[in-house]
Order: sequence, then C-alpha cells, then structure tokens
Amino acid sequence: MNFYDSLQNVFEWIEKYFDLVIHYVVLLIELVGTIVLIYAIVAAIVGLFKRQPHVRLKLAEGIALALEFKIGGELLRTVVVRDWEELLILGAIILLRAALTFLIQWEIKIERKNGNLTAAQINDIKTPLTQDEDPPKEKGLFGKIFGKDRRDDGTSPDTNSDGSNDKRQ
Repeated sequence: MNFYDSLQNVFEWIEKYFDLVIHYVVLLIELVGTIVLIYAIVAAIVGLFKRQPHVRLKLAEGIALALEFKIGGELLRTVVVRDWEELLILGAIILLRAALTFLIQWEIKIERKNGNLTAAQINDIKTPLTQDEDPPKEKGLFGKIFGKDRRDDGTSPDTNSDGSNDKRQ
C-alpha cells in the first residue's frame, strides 16, 4: 500500500464522518424548529381558550422562528449534497420556506400596524420563546467584568454624573 492509497483512505474516513456529523446536526436543528412550531401552536390554542390578546401575532412569530430553523437546517444540508438534482430540490425547498417566512413577517408587520398598538404595547407582547419573562437588564462590559450595573447616562455606579470619581458630593 503506497502513500496515495493511505491518503485516499484517510480522506474517505474523514468524508464519511463529516457527512455523519452534518446529518445529525441538520436533524438537531430541524428538531429545534419542530419543537418551536409545536410550542407556538399549543400556546396559540391555549391563548384562544383564555381569550388572550394578540394570539394571531404570537402564532405568526412562532411560525416564522420555526421556519428560520428549518431554513438553517436546509442550508447546512447543502454542504453534503452530491448531485445537481438533489441540490435543485434543496434549493426549491429553501426558496419555498424563505417565501413563507417573508409572507409571515409581512403579515406580522401588517398585524402590528392594523392592531393600533403603541410602541410600548408592541414591546410588551410576549413571543412564544419569551413568554412570562422580562428582558434582563444589560450590564455592559463594565458590569460583566465587575458585576455592577451601568446607570442610564452610561456612567458606572462608582462615578458621578459629570464622569469624575470624586466620592465627596
């Protein structure tokens, strides 16, 4: 066995395991998309029974997020495509899912405009993945390093409003 044959065996082994890893990662990404979709549908059904406001908007956002995961899985699948026919099928699937995502995002935009919602009400709408959670307060780089929050004016709690560190006030 010469060097060329052993090198070819190594490349075949790498290709085999690369395809296997990509296959399972694609399945995982698409599973996440499916879970998000199921969660959005169940949350919308519960919201309908509880007569919660903006159920349609929440459902549309959940569907759009699920489609994004599905598109990501399909894009990753193109890495291991071997035939032009398979690539064309994947391309058609990606285009259909992208068109659906575009239409759903457009519908969300129209729903928000036609709902006569203020900017504060739009921000208060909980999407399927942020339901019952308040957004965390950003600490900034200083807070991440030292565990302290920043003030609204951008200064740290250890500085005065004029930017000085003088503790006497």
